[in-house]
Amino acid sequence: MSRRWIKSLLVGISLLLTSALPVDSIMASPDHPYHFGFKKSKNGQLPSINEEGFKSIVDRHGAVFLGDTTKKELYLTFDNGYENGFTPKILDTLLAKKVPAIFFVTGHFVKEQPELLKRMAKEGHLIGNHSWSHPDMTTVPNQKIKDELTKVSDAVQQVIGQANMRYLRPPRGIFSDRTLAVTKDLGYTNVFWSVAYRDWDTKVQRGAKYAYDNVMAQLHPGAVILLHSVSKDNAEALGTIIDEARKQGYEFKSLDQLPKK
Repeated sequence: MSRRWIKSLLVGISLLLTSALPVDSIMASPDHPYHFGFKKSKNGQLPSINEEGFKSIVDRHGAVFLGDTTKKELYLTFDNGYENGFTPKILDTLLAKKVPAIFFVTGHFVKEQPELLKRMAKEGHLIGNHSWSHPDMTTVPNQKIKDELTKVSDAVQQVIGQANMRYLRPPRGIFSDRTLAVTKDLGYTNVFWSVAYRDWDTKVQRGAKYAYDNVMAQLHPGAVILLHSVSKDNAEALGTIIDEARKQGYEFKSLDQLPKK
């Protein structure tokens, strides 16, 4: 039996065994990166992430992307990587409408905008962790993840006296089985979303109506809404979004009111 024939036989056996394995078992290594994504809600129906292949990992680590889907409740969340001049207007609207929100902040935002951070806390909003330098956490070791989150938590505590942080939004929505496990052990609930649109590109702002239409088209019971505070469109549309959602019977809740898993 020639070496070439033996090698071909072994390769064939390997391919046969691999093809017999479920796709999840091939892909699901602890460090396999996932980009959070979902099939958008339409006409009030619930969005789905079942087909993305990572719902079981999200659920196993207690991460959330939905609230109570039996109730017309909404959760407003903002990512604050840096300040683009629109957060004050967003806060003005939330204050006037008496709506709670959570702001996920980076190290840059904490360093550069301590007064806005103080205002968020004073007006009753939650402050969440968005990491110090916004890395893809699936590419860094556990200690680096801890350092990234601790630096933000410590800096926020120095500004507003908040002793601990409970909520984390993974930078760029990228996660793995390992990063969810590590951050859960650090006391964080990873928060994803079920309503979002392409709002983070400051060079592609299309007006308040565009923001309004995109958010309202996706509303559903228990929605966790992701908005980026750098968007002029979001700042201008927020009040109308809140008013129309309330007309449709929705109530805005704090993440602290999420159903416990």
